[in-house]
Amino acid sequence: MKDRIINLLAAFETNNIGKSFPLDYCLPLYHSVSDKDLPHIKHVIQYKNTKQFEKDLDYFSKHFQWVNWSEFKDGMNGNFKPKKKIALLTFDDGFREFYDVIVPVLERKGIYACNFINPAFVDNKDMMFRCKASILVDTIQKRKDIDPEIYKLIPLKDQTIEALQKYILTIKYQEKEILEQLAGKLDVDFKRYSIENKPYLSTEELQTLTRKGFGISSHSWDHPKYDDLSLTQQMETTNKTFTYLKENGFLYEAFAFPFTDFEVKKDFFDEFFKNEDVYCSFGCAGIKMDSIQKNFQRIPMEMGESGEQILKKEIAYFKLKRLIQKNTIERK
Repeated sequence: MKDRIINLLAAFETNNIGKSFPLDYCLPLYHSVSDKDLPHIKHVIQYKNTKQFEKDLDYFSKHFQWVNWSEFKDGMNGNFKPKKKIALLTFDDGFREFYDVIVPVLERKGIYACNFINPAFVDNKDMMFRCKASILVDTIQKRKDIDPEIYKLIPLKDQTIEALQKYILTIKYQEKEILEQLAGKLDVDFKRYSIENKPYLSTEELQTLTRKGFGISSHSWDHPKYDDLSLTQQMETTNKTFTYLKENGFLYEAFAFPFTDFEVKKDFFDEFFKNEDVYCSFGCAGIKMDSIQKNFQRIPMEMGESGEQILKKEIAYFKLKRLIQKNTIERK
Protein backbone atom coordinates (compact mmCIF):
# COMPACT_ATOMS: atom_id res chain seq x y z
CA MET A 1 0.00 0.00 0.00
CA LYS A 2 2.81 2.41 0.91
CA ASP A 3 4.58 1.84 -2.42
CA ARG A 4 1.36 2.40 -4.34
CA ILE A 5 0.78 5.72 -2.60
CA ILE A 6 4.37 6.84 -3.20
CA ASN A 7 4.20 5.88 -6.88
CA LEU A 8 0.95 7.78 -7.25
CA LEU A 9 2.34 10.91 -5.60
CA ALA A 10 5.57 10.65 -7.62
CA ALA A 11 3.56 10.63 -10.85
CA PHE A 12 2.27 14.09 -9.96
CA GLU A 13 5.69 15.41 -8.95
CA THR A 14 6.77 18.55 -10.79
CA ASN A 15 9.43 18.37 -13.47
CA ASN A 16 11.26 21.19 -11.71
CA ILE A 17 12.97 18.87 -9.25
CA GLY A 18 15.49 21.51 -8.24
CA LYS A 19 12.67 23.67 -6.93
CA SER A 20 10.63 20.91 -5.27
CA PHE A 21 13.61 19.12 -3.75
CA PRO A 22 13.08 19.64 0.01
CA LEU A 23 16.73 20.03 1.09
CA ASP A 24 19.48 22.42 -0.01
CA TYR A 25 21.76 19.52 -0.88
CA CYS A 26 21.41 16.27 -2.81
CA LEU A 27 23.72 13.30 -2.15
CA PRO A 28 23.38 10.53 -4.76
CA LEU A 29 25.08 7.23 -3.91
CA TYR A 30 26.40 4.59 -6.30
CA HIS A 31 28.78 1.63 -5.98
CA SER A 32 29.77 0.71 -9.50
CA VAL A 33 28.96 1.31 -13.17
CA SER A 34 29.67 -1.31 -15.81
CA ASP A 35 28.47 -2.73 -19.11
CA LYS A 36 29.97 -6.08 -18.11
CA ASP A 37 28.77 -8.99 -16.03
CA LEU A 38 30.29 -8.66 -12.55
CA PRO A 39 29.70 -11.87 -10.56
CA HIS A 40 31.06 -10.36 -7.34
CA ILE A 41 28.34 -7.71 -7.13
CA LYS A 42 25.54 -8.62 -9.57
CA HIS A 43 23.52 -10.51 -6.94
CA VAL A 44 23.82 -7.84 -4.23
CA ILE A 45 23.89 -4.53 -6.17
CA GLN A 46 21.73 -3.45 -9.13
CA TYR A 47 24.56 -1.49 -10.72
CA LYS A 48 23.85 0.65 -13.77
CA ASN A 49 25.47 0.53 -17.18
CA THR A 50 27.29 3.53 -18.60
CA LYS A 51 24.32 4.77 -20.63
CA GLN A 52 22.02 4.69 -17.59
CA PHE A 53 24.66 6.36 -15.43
CA GLU A 54 25.26 9.19 -17.89
CA LYS A 55 21.52 9.73 -18.18
CA ASP A 56 21.36 10.09 -14.39
CA LEU A 57 24.25 12.56 -14.39
CA ASP A 58 22.65 14.68 -17.12
CA TYR A 59 19.39 14.75 -15.16
CA PHE A 60 21.15 15.84 -11.98
CA SER A 61 23.14 18.45 -13.91
CA LYS A 62 19.92 20.00 -15.16
CA HIS A 63 18.52 20.55 -11.70
CA PHE A 64 21.50 20.79 -9.34
CA GLN A 65 24.96 22.32 -9.18
CA TRP A 66 27.68 19.71 -8.75
CA VAL A 67 30.24 20.59 -6.08
CA ASN A 68 33.58 19.27 -4.92
CA TRP A 69 34.44 18.48 -1.31
CA SER A 70 35.56 22.00 -0.38
CA GLU A 71 32.50 23.55 -2.00
CA PHE A 72 30.26 21.08 -0.20
CA LYS A 73 31.69 22.05 3.17
CA ASP A 74 31.50 25.75 2.35
CA GLY A 75 27.95 25.35 1.14
CA MET A 76 26.86 23.56 4.32
CA ASN A 77 28.60 26.25 6.39
CA GLY A 78 26.92 29.06 4.46
CA ASN A 79 30.17 30.28 2.89
CA PHE A 80 29.35 29.27 -0.69
CA LYS A 81 26.49 30.69 -2.75
CA PRO A 82 25.60 28.29 -5.55
CA LYS A 83 23.31 29.15 -8.43
CA LYS A 84 21.24 26.02 -7.75
CA LYS A 85 20.85 23.56 -4.91
CA ILE A 86 24.07 21.59 -4.63
CA ALA A 87 24.81 17.93 -5.36
CA LEU A 88 27.79 15.91 -4.13
CA LEU A 89 28.35 12.66 -6.02
CA THR A 90 29.42 9.72 -3.84
CA PHE A 91 30.48 6.11 -4.35
CA ASP A 92 31.07 3.32 -1.85
CA ASP A 93 33.39 0.30 -1.65
CA GLY A 94 36.26 1.32 -3.95
CA PHE A 95 35.45 -0.95 -6.88
CA ARG A 96 37.82 -0.88 -9.83
CA GLU A 97 35.17 0.45 -12.24
CA PHE A 98 35.47 3.80 -10.50
CA TYR A 99 38.88 4.19 -12.11
CA ASP A 100 38.26 2.38 -15.40
CA VAL A 101 34.70 3.43 -16.26
CA ILE A 102 33.36 6.18 -14.03
CA VAL A 103 36.18 8.70 -13.74
CA PRO A 104 36.59 9.06 -17.54
CA VAL A 105 32.89 10.01 -17.69
CA LEU A 106 33.21 12.41 -14.76
CA GLU A 107 36.30 14.08 -16.21
CA ARG A 108 34.52 14.59 -19.51
CA LYS A 109 31.57 16.19 -17.73
CA GLY A 110 33.60 18.10 -15.13
CA ILE A 111 32.03 16.38 -12.11
CA TYR A 112 33.77 15.62 -8.82
CA ALA A 113 33.09 12.48 -6.78
CA CYS A 114 34.22 10.98 -3.51
CA ASN A 115 34.69 7.23 -3.10
CA PHE A 116 34.45 5.76 0.40
CA ILE A 117 36.73 2.73 0.62
CA ASN A 118 37.53 -0.22 2.87
CA PRO A 119 41.35 -0.49 3.27
CA ALA A 120 41.10 -4.24 3.91
CA PHE A 121 40.21 -4.74 0.24
CA VAL A 122 42.65 -2.29 -1.38
CA ASP A 123 45.07 -4.05 -3.77
CA ASN A 124 42.62 -6.96 -3.80
CA LYS A 125 44.01 -8.45 -0.60
CA ASP A 126 40.53 -9.68 0.28
CA MET A 127 36.87 -9.20 -0.71
CA MET A 128 33.88 -7.94 1.19
CA PHE A 129 31.81 -10.86 2.47
CA ARG A 130 28.76 -9.82 0.42
CA CYS A 131 30.88 -9.98 -2.73
CA LYS A 132 31.89 -13.51 -1.81
CA ALA A 133 28.23 -14.37 -1.32
CA SER A 134 27.43 -12.99 -4.78
CA ILE A 135 30.17 -15.13 -6.36
CA LEU A 136 28.83 -18.25 -4.64
CA VAL A 137 25.28 -17.54 -5.81
CA ASP A 138 26.55 -16.97 -9.33
CA THR A 139 28.47 -20.24 -9.21
CA ILE A 140 25.41 -22.16 -8.02
CA GLN A 141 23.31 -20.70 -10.84
CA LYS A 142 25.76 -22.10 -13.38
CA ARG A 143 25.94 -25.55 -11.79
CA LYS A 144 23.60 -28.39 -12.68
CA ASP A 145 24.52 -30.45 -9.65
CA ILE A 146 25.33 -29.39 -6.10
CA ASP A 147 27.27 -31.63 -3.71
CA PRO A 148 24.67 -32.65 -1.08
CA GLU A 149 27.41 -32.39 1.55
CA ILE A 150 27.03 -28.62 1.30
CA TYR A 151 23.73 -28.78 3.18
CA LYS A 152 25.50 -30.21 6.22
CA LEU A 153 27.25 -26.87 6.66
CA ILE A 154 24.11 -24.78 7.01
CA PRO A 155 20.82 -24.92 8.95
CA LEU A 156 18.57 -25.29 5.91
CA LYS A 157 15.48 -27.52 5.93
CA ASP A 158 14.51 -26.76 2.35
CA GLN A 159 17.42 -28.34 0.46
CA THR A 160 16.80 -26.73 -2.92
CA ILE A 161 19.13 -24.59 -5.02
CA GLU A 162 16.79 -21.62 -4.66
CA ALA A 163 16.73 -21.90 -0.86
CA LEU A 164 20.51 -22.28 -0.80
CA GLN A 165 20.99 -19.11 -2.83
CA LYS A 166 18.64 -17.13 -0.60
CA TYR A 167 20.41 -18.39 2.51
CA ILE A 168 23.85 -17.41 1.21
CA LEU A 169 22.63 -13.85 0.64
CA THR A 170 21.48 -13.62 4.28
CA ILE A 171 24.86 -14.54 5.80
CA LYS A 172 26.10 -11.77 8.09
CA TYR A 173 29.52 -10.26 8.71
CA GLN A 174 29.87 -12.25 11.94
CA GLU A 175 29.11 -15.47 10.03
CA LYS A 176 31.41 -14.85 7.07
CA GLU A 177 33.53 -17.94 7.78
CA ILE A 178 30.58 -19.96 6.49
CA LEU A 179 31.23 -18.44 3.07
CA GLU A 180 34.75 -19.85 3.08
CA GLN A 181 33.42 -23.30 3.98
CA LEU A 182 30.81 -23.16 1.24
CA ALA A 183 33.46 -22.00 -1.25
CA GLY A 184 35.46 -25.15 -0.49
CA LYS A 185 32.47 -27.35 -1.30
CA LEU A 186 31.75 -25.42 -4.50
CA ASP A 187 35.37 -25.35 -5.69
CA VAL A 188 35.43 -21.57 -5.57
CA ASP A 189 38.79 -19.90 -4.93
CA PHE A 190 38.20 -16.33 -3.77
CA LYS A 191 41.90 -15.46 -3.88
CA ARG A 192 42.20 -16.63 -7.47
CA TYR A 193 39.07 -14.66 -8.37
CA SER A 194 40.64 -11.52 -6.87
CA ILE A 195 43.90 -12.04 -8.75
CA GLU A 196 42.20 -12.69 -12.08
CA ASN A 197 39.40 -10.09 -11.88
CA LYS A 198 40.87 -7.40 -9.60
CA PRO A 199 37.48 -6.15 -8.34
CA TYR A 200 38.97 -3.40 -6.15
CA LEU A 201 41.15 -0.37 -6.69
CA SER A 202 44.89 -0.60 -6.12
CA THR A 203 46.96 1.74 -3.97
CA GLU A 204 48.51 3.20 -7.12
CA GLU A 205 45.07 3.86 -8.63
CA LEU A 206 43.86 5.50 -5.41
CA GLN A 207 46.90 7.78 -5.41
CA THR A 208 46.31 8.68 -9.06
CA LEU A 209 42.67 9.49 -8.31
CA THR A 210 43.75 11.74 -5.45
CA ARG A 211 46.18 13.58 -7.74
CA LYS A 212 43.35 14.04 -10.23
CA GLY A 213 41.35 15.77 -7.50
CA PHE A 214 38.87 13.06 -6.55
CA GLY A 215 38.14 12.21 -2.93
CA ILE A 216 39.12 8.92 -1.29
CA SER A 217 37.67 8.57 2.18
CA SER A 218 36.47 6.22 4.92
CA HIS A 219 33.93 3.38 4.77
CA SER A 220 35.24 1.37 7.78
CA TRP A 221 38.05 -1.18 7.63
CA ASP A 222 36.22 -4.20 6.18
CA HIS A 223 32.53 -3.32 5.84
CA PRO A 224 30.70 -4.55 8.96
CA LYS A 225 27.13 -3.47 9.75
CA TYR A 226 27.62 -0.95 12.53
CA ASP A 227 24.51 -1.67 14.60
CA ASP A 228 25.78 -5.26 14.94
CA LEU A 229 28.97 -4.01 16.64
CA SER A 230 29.67 -2.78 20.15
CA LEU A 231 30.78 0.84 20.54
CA THR A 232 34.35 -0.36 21.09
CA GLN A 233 34.26 -2.39 17.87
CA GLN A 234 32.70 0.52 15.98
CA MET A 235 35.48 2.88 17.03
CA GLU A 236 38.22 0.31 16.35
CA THR A 237 37.26 -0.21 12.70
CA THR A 238 36.62 3.52 12.24
CA ASN A 239 39.87 4.72 13.79
CA LYS A 240 41.94 2.07 12.02
CA THR A 241 40.60 3.33 8.71
CA PHE A 242 41.29 6.98 9.50
CA THR A 243 44.88 6.09 10.38
CA TYR A 244 45.22 4.43 6.98
CA LEU A 245 43.76 7.48 5.19
CA LYS A 246 46.15 9.86 6.94
CA GLU A 247 49.18 7.71 6.28
CA ASN A 248 48.35 7.59 2.57
CA GLY A 249 47.39 11.23 2.08
CA PHE A 250 43.70 10.56 1.40
CA LEU A 251 40.65 12.52 2.55
CA TYR A 252 40.19 11.94 6.27
CA GLU A 253 37.43 14.47 7.00
CA ALA A 254 34.47 12.23 6.18
CA PHE A 255 33.05 8.81 6.95
CA ALA A 256 30.29 6.87 5.18
CA PHE A 257 28.60 4.07 7.10
CA PRO A 258 28.88 0.64 5.47
CA PHE A 259 25.42 -0.76 4.73
CA THR A 260 23.45 1.74 6.80
CA ASP A 261 23.50 3.90 9.92
CA PHE A 262 20.11 2.51 10.97
CA GLU A 263 19.99 1.89 14.74
CA VAL A 264 23.44 3.41 15.29
CA LYS A 265 23.21 5.08 18.69
CA LYS A 266 24.05 8.62 19.73
CA ASP A 267 27.02 7.41 21.79
CA PHE A 268 28.88 6.45 18.60
CA PHE A 269 28.48 9.94 17.15
CA ASP A 270 29.49 11.53 20.47
CA GLU A 271 32.70 9.51 20.42
CA PHE A 272 33.28 9.82 16.66
CA PHE A 273 33.06 13.60 16.53
CA LYS A 274 35.67 13.96 19.25
CA ASN A 275 38.01 13.62 16.26
CA GLU A 276 38.41 17.28 15.32
CA ASP A 277 39.65 16.37 11.84
CA VAL A 278 36.23 15.00 10.93
CA TYR A 279 33.73 17.26 9.19
CA CYS A 280 30.77 14.90 8.76
CA SER A 281 29.44 11.38 8.31
CA PHE A 282 27.03 9.94 5.77
CA GLY A 283 24.17 7.45 5.95
CA CYS A 284 21.97 6.25 3.10
CA ALA A 285 18.35 6.66 4.23
CA GLY A 286 17.31 8.78 1.25
CA ILE A 287 15.93 12.30 1.58
CA LYS A 288 15.87 12.57 5.33
CA MET A 289 17.22 14.76 8.11
CA ASP A 290 19.07 13.57 11.18
CA SER A 291 19.14 14.63 14.82
CA ILE A 292 22.93 14.43 14.47
CA GLN A 293 23.47 17.64 12.53
CA LYS A 294 26.71 16.50 10.92
CA ASN A 295 25.33 13.16 9.75
CA PHE A 296 23.90 13.56 6.24
CA GLN A 297 21.69 11.03 4.48
CA ARG A 298 22.45 9.99 0.88
CA ILE A 299 20.09 8.68 -1.80
CA PRO A 300 20.80 5.12 -3.08
CA MET A 301 20.64 5.25 -6.89
CA GLU A 302 20.91 1.52 -7.70
CA MET A 303 17.28 0.54 -7.21
CA GLY A 304 16.48 -0.69 -10.70
CA GLU A 305 15.04 2.68 -11.73
CA SER A 306 16.29 5.86 -13.38
CA GLY A 307 17.68 8.72 -11.35
CA GLU A 308 14.60 10.78 -12.24
CA GLN A 309 12.22 8.09 -10.99
CA ILE A 310 14.16 7.62 -7.78
CA LEU A 311 14.29 11.34 -6.99
CA LYS A 312 10.59 11.87 -7.66
CA LYS A 313 9.68 8.92 -5.41
CA GLU A 314 12.03 10.15 -2.70
CA ILE A 315 10.46 13.63 -2.79
CA ALA A 316 6.98 12.14 -2.67
CA TYR A 317 7.92 9.96 0.30
CA PHE A 318 9.45 12.94 2.09
CA LYS A 319 6.23 14.92 1.66
CA LEU A 320 4.20 11.97 2.92
CA LYS A 321 6.37 11.58 6.02
CA ARG A 322 6.23 15.31 6.67
CA LEU A 323 2.49 14.96 7.35
CA ILE A 324 3.27 12.72 10.33
CA GLN A 325 6.52 14.48 11.28
CA LYS A 326 8.71 11.48 10.48
CA ASN A 327 11.36 13.19 8.37
CA THR A 328 14.08 13.29 11.01
CA ILE A 329 16.03 10.31 12.31
CA GLU A 330 16.20 10.51 16.10
CA ARG A 331 19.23 9.02 17.88
CA LYS A 332 19.11 7.75 21.46
